[in-house]
Amino acid sequence: MLDWQDLQIFLEVTRHPRLADAARRLGLDHSTLSRRTRRFEQKLNTQLFERSTHGYRLTEAGAQLRAHAEQMARHASDAVESLSDQNLRLDGQIRLGVTEGFGTWVIAPLLSAFCQRHPGVTLDLLTLPRVVSLSRHEADLAITIERPSNPGMVVASLCRYRLRLYASDTYARRYGLPQHLDQLARHRLVGYVDDLLFSDQLNYLDPLLATEIQGDEQPHFALRSTSVTTQFTATLSGTGLGILPCFMAAERKSLSALLEQEVDIVRQFWITARQEQRQLTRVRLLWDFLREALELNQAFLMGEDDQLIIPPV
Repeated sequence: MLDWQDLQIFLEVTRHPRLADAARRLGLDHSTLSRRTRRFEQKLNTQLFERSTHGYRLTEAGAQLRAHAEQMARHASDAVESLSDQNLRLDGQIRLGVTEGFGTWVIAPLLSAFCQRHPGVTLDLLTLPRVVSLSRHEADLAITIERPSNPGMVVASLCRYRLRLYASDTYARRYGLPQHLDQLARHRLVGYVDDLLFSDQLNYLDPLLATEIQGDEQPHFALRSTSVTTQFTATLSGTGLGILPCFMAAERKSLSALLEQEVDIVRQFWITARQEQRQLTRVRLLWDFLREALELNQAFLMGEDDQLIIPPV
């Protein structure tokens, strides 16, 4: 018969492949956790993990067990929630995952109003340059730039936002500015590291640098980064021209939008939750708050206003 604690430990290691991270979250030391996972494999007579210096990776058998274990964990969570009336609570913890730039520049300041309205709620805001996995229980809610396709999720359109090509006053003085799109490749550029893009929605520059637009001119990237905040800082300091969300550049008077008729990029954010989490009162309140707050700020997100509006408390 399986020990539920063994399954909990197994799930934590699948969610945090670096054993030190999993051990810290479980309140165990590294060696104890290593022994527990090996003992669990021996009980099952099955290898669940491939071990390396980079962490623990699931074998095929481990992946099969994880699907069952996560289902058991969901049922256990549902049982606890229903027995203790957690669905009706206005306190507790909510973990929200969101892309780095949007989370830092828009969501974090907006949440000040939510925190004042609901002082009993603790918010964990995960601002990451990657997609947060709800199926692996990394968060309760996620804001993404691609529409999730998982049928077990509740998904809604959250807002649209605009991006433009920007240059700082410092860059303009040093290098001048392109007057037409076909001059873009002659300038120093700031952008993403191509092979580390976590979404095709971030591939803004490739269409603008296509051969049919730029000819034989080879583009020069002065700096590339996986972080849009780093790209913003580099563009602001004059390192190169960068494509940035208008919500990041709005209050920076030293940044100017270039070639606005030719570079006008619009993207969309989506909000997602697991069905069982969406039913919790505190999660539903945050969901509704975010949709209302971002509808209030649609002009700001589209670059038509330069002030973020904080909802009333």
